[in-house]
Amino acid sequence: MTTLVFLEHHEGEFVKNSLGVLGKASSLEGDTHGVVVGSGVKELAARAGAHGASKVFVADDPAVEAPLPQPRVDVLAKLVRDGGYDTVLFGQSVLAADIAAALAARLEAGLNWDLVDLVEQDGKLVGKRPALQDSVYADVGWSSAPRIALFRSGAFDPSETGGEAQIEDVAVELEDFSANATMVEQAHAESEGPSIEDADVIVAGGRGLGGPENFRLAEELAQALGGAVAATRAVVDAGWYPYASQVGQTGKTVSPKLYVALGVSGAIQHKVGMQSSGTIVAINKDANAPIFEFADLGVVGDLHEIVPKLTELVRQRKS
Repeated sequence: MTTLVFLEHHEGEFVKNSLGVLGKASSLEGDTHGVVVGSGVKELAARAGAHGASKVFVADDPAVEAPLPQPRVDVLAKLVRDGGYDTVLFGQSVLAADIAAALAARLEAGLNWDLVDLVEQDGKLVGKRPALQDSVYADVGWSSAPRIALFRSGAFDPSETGGEAQIEDVAVELEDFSANATMVEQAHAESEGPSIEDADVIVAGGRGLGGPENFRLAEELAQALGGAVAATRAVVDAGWYPYASQVGQTGKTVSPKLYVALGVSGAIQHKVGMQSSGTIVAINKDANAPIFEFADLGVVGDLHEIVPKLTELVRQRKS
């Protein structure tokens, strides 16, 4: 089996999810290679060896500097055809989803998405996909090669093996239609901490905070803990916090070491996005809130009184 992993990067660093997928791929039988596409990315590509890639292809060209999907599909499609890869893996993101879908159409290949695991059974690759609101896992497969898979954020934690990868340059040859779209501007959300996908600590706020002005409680606690701030769908829909911070079935899936839920009821739609967190702490005045059923530590009380004291205690311990 020969596997190619798309290594997405942002601001000079690999996206955590793609490194996790690379590590998983390297644990399976066969050769695992990576591909990095962008401008000025050769130095970055060399780091992939430490995460399990034996070879990394580098498409380094100003023509693919902008994070647009079609030029990347051109690069990957040629690599897959020329290299005879039977498996192509992606970590979930907006860009990766676009590329994976377009690549499947270009190669007339099968695509399984939202996977949380990949195993070898009876000589075949079998994907594990959550179903029925994550209450069960379905086995999914492919009827032909190449097999294309898109993995849910947080499905695998990156791990370093300490190896080195062979770096091989590839020429960027774009189809005429791939140049039809150009990026005129790229917006960046202002943030003082890590993204919720990469954070080891997340402080999430729900409707129990009472209003958007009270999100400062979550922000101050997250800052003290060195974490990121997340929100529930109800909060996002109400306009209290940006959509990019939403965790849940229609938001992002996270798996931090510590997840602190402030005024979060714990509806199933939110649970599926954070249930794989290492330790879950819930603070809610409603003792019957569903989140207490799966929280590791529950505190019943007024978060407006508890959280400021908790934040101050964290600051004192760190000083």
